[in-house]
Parts: sequence; C-alpha cells; structure tokens
Amino acid sequence: MIALSLAEIASVVGGQTYDIPDPSVQVTGPTVIDSRKVEGGSLFAAFVGEHVDGHDYARQAVEAGAAAVLAQRPVGVPAIVVEDVQTALGALAREVVRRLGATLVGLTGSAGKTSTKDLIAQVLQRKAPTVWTPGSLNNEIGLPLTALTATEETRFLVLEMGARGIGHIRYLADLTPPRIGLVLNVGTAHIGEFGGREQIAQAKGELVEGLPEDGTAVLNADDPLVRAMASRTKAKVILFGESGEADVRAENVRLTDTGQPAFRLRTPSGDSDVTMRLYGEHHVSNALAAAAVAHELGMSAAEIAIALSEADSLSRWRMEVTERPDGVTIVNDAYNANPESMRAALRALAAMGRGRRTWAVLGKMAELGDEALAEHDAVGRLAVRLNVGKLVAVGGREASWLQLGAYNEGSWGEESVHVSDAQAAVDLLRSELRPGDVVLVKASRSVGLESVAEALLRTEGEVTAR
Repeated sequence: MIALSLAEIASVVGGQTYDIPDPSVQVTGPTVIDSRKVEGGSLFAAFVGEHVDGHDYARQAVEAGAAAVLAQRPVGVPAIVVEDVQTALGALAREVVRRLGATLVGLTGSAGKTSTKDLIAQVLQRKAPTVWTPGSLNNEIGLPLTALTATEETRFLVLEMGARGIGHIRYLADLTPPRIGLVLNVGTAHIGEFGGREQIAQAKGELVEGLPEDGTAVLNADDPLVRAMASRTKAKVILFGESGEADVRAENVRLTDTGQPAFRLRTPSGDSDVTMRLYGEHHVSNALAAAAVAHELGMSAAEIAIALSEADSLSRWRMEVTERPDGVTIVNDAYNANPESMRAALRALAAMGRGRRTWAVLGKMAELGDEALAEHDAVGRLAVRLNVGKLVAVGGREASWLQLGAYNEGSWGEESVHVSDAQAAVDLLRSELRPGDVVLVKASRSVGLESVAEALLRTEGEVTAR
C-alpha cells in the first residue's frame, strides 16, 4: 500500500484512534483480514464472520507486526475504530486509488472474468508495473483489498468485479472508479439469483454507466446483450470479437493438435499472429478482450500478440493441464462452473482428445434456479454430441440430470455413469484409466471436484495398462 499515517487513515475512514501512542506511524504493508498474513507495517481489518470474530485476533496481529487494527470496537491494542469495517475499507481503497493516479481497468461478465483478468495483467505488465485481482477476489471485500496492494510505482490496476444482484457492480465501481470498463458476456451464471438474462445484463452494464467521458467501454461485439450496452455509456466504445464489425478481432481461428487456440489478431494499429499456451477455443474471446484493453493503452499488435502467446494461467483449477508420467492428461477446471463454461470446457476436451480416449468428470452447476434441469440435461447431451468417451456424473440430483441427458441423447449415453461422490469417481477412474487418456474435471466450487484431479495426480502408478 502507499504509505499513509494512522492519523491520515483515521481521517479518511472517519474513525477514532484508540491506544495509538504515535498517530504519525505509517502503514506501509498490505491490508489483510487474516491475522496469519500480517507483515511488518500492515493494517489488520477485523471482520466479524459467521464463525470467527477478527477482533479476537487483534493482539496477535499487532504482535506479528501490524501497525494497527481497523475495528468496530476498542481491542486493547493500537486501533482505528469505525462504525462499519467494510465501509471503512472501501473508503480507504477509494482514497488510495485517487492518490495513485494509475489507470484502472474494471471487468465483469458471466464467464471468463478471472482468465481474462489474468491475460490483461500479463499483457499490461510488459508495459508498466501492474496490480491485479488475485484469483477471484472480486467482491466488496476482495476488490478494496486488491486496490490497497498498489504502490506508488503502480501504473495499471486491473480489477475483476463480480455481482450477485442489481447494484453490486455500481457499488464496486464507485469504490474504485475505472477509466476502462470491459464487459465480456451475459450468460446464465447466477441466473437463479438474478431472475433472467435481461436482469444479468442490467447488472453487468452498471460498469459502463459509471465510466467518465474520457474513458473507454470495451464491449463484446459477438454478444447482443453486451453490444447493446454502448447506449448506456458516455465513454468511447471499442468492440472486440470475431464479428467483422469488431475493432479488435480474430480471423482464421483454429485449434492446434493439443487444443490450444491460434488466430490472426487484427487491431486498428496492425495485425499479428497469436498461438496461445492456454487450452480451449473460448480463450480466443478472452484474448481479444485483453488485446482491446492493451490497444487502448497504447500497445502495438505485435507487442500484444507476443504477450498473449506467452501468457499462462495464473489462477488455480482453471483448465489446469497436467500430464502424468504414464501419458494420462488431467484437466483440472474444477474452480467453478456454469453452462457457458461447461460447454467451453467440453469442446476443449474434445479438441485435446483427438485420437485419445476422453473422460468428462462433471458435477453440479449451482445457482441456476428454474433453469437447472434443462441446463444440466443440455450439458449431458453435448458430451454425447462431442463424442466424449465417457461421462462420469458426480453427486446428487443435478448429476443424475447430467447422466440422463447423455443417456437420452443416443446410444453413446449408455457409457455415462452416475456416482455418488468424489471418492467414488476416483475409485472408478483408478480402475479404468489407461495410458494416453484425457480427463476433464469440472463442477461448481461447492462440489469440490478438484479433489478428484488431485487424487489422480497422486496415484499415477496405479493406472492399469491396457
């Protein structure tokens, strides 16, 4: 964080100081909400959770080196006491961003946010020091914590913004006002909470509504609901996509023999070829979004293409590809799932599995509301149409819908299996995998299917050769 004294912080957040002998002491380390992550000069924000009260760890945090605690009551150690810690954290982030003078890039969408954010970060950091959201910490706590990691050297701040309802993104954009706002897509993720795609579009479009006149809205030309957001902003609009009308677009899109996308990148400033290290054609759209942002910030097509071609996945369990010594490939995409990302992952599996036997180990997609039955059925059917070798549906009711969809799609569906839990899936795969197989593991975060991938990577010697 940029250095601020405890007195300055108290003034910014409207708090009172307690047990602080010297208000001129500066916070120079990160702001954290876990006392185990305190570093020298940190600010420890004490949140009251469902099971843990951060105030109980205030003394431990100060003894570990925290300069003070941001708290809702005096805690017997140096503290800035406020009415609400979350509100205060947001106010502090807003002030730090104002002082920084860095260019803020905010992005949202129903699918691909984290992968795209990671791509943007890897491209922009070639131009200047860049800070970005770690993992998926994209809510009202994670976003200000990310902003507070910026230092005086930071020139670009890339912030992922999630939403579970109308007004959420407006709130986040107010905390850290972006100059560039990127909307990737409007899908069905969290549709059960929003009530419909139109409501999702309304929420995602809040990002571009708040952009300044000298800002830029980067919109997906291939998604009608996103493209329509151009009418909701006073900022300049740049379109990306495969549409011929896109300002930044891809031509000659194809997949390599290993399932990695390649294409010709076309921008207003020039063209260049891209071959990505990431897996799956869905990353083309993500890469174009990152390219549009980088183009707006002055990077050439050649610079962008090199950066995209060398970019890796920075976040765990997102199309994380590992090949075992016996040639079995495990694709761990188990961080989360929605219908759009499920379809993209299955298509990537089909591309990677050319000439090899493929397995789709799939579980529940959460928060789909009344659409849950139809969407799970459709994913099971798609697995059949893509000729995935075997579907292993893991879990309860939703998994049975996946399996039923596969079975009803055609005779191949008889190869689908419904198992009760992750351990049952591991046992099945251990007994039936053979060298050269490709295994995709994917479900919503609550299912915890990453344990399947991790177990298979620990037991490579147990594969039966056939």
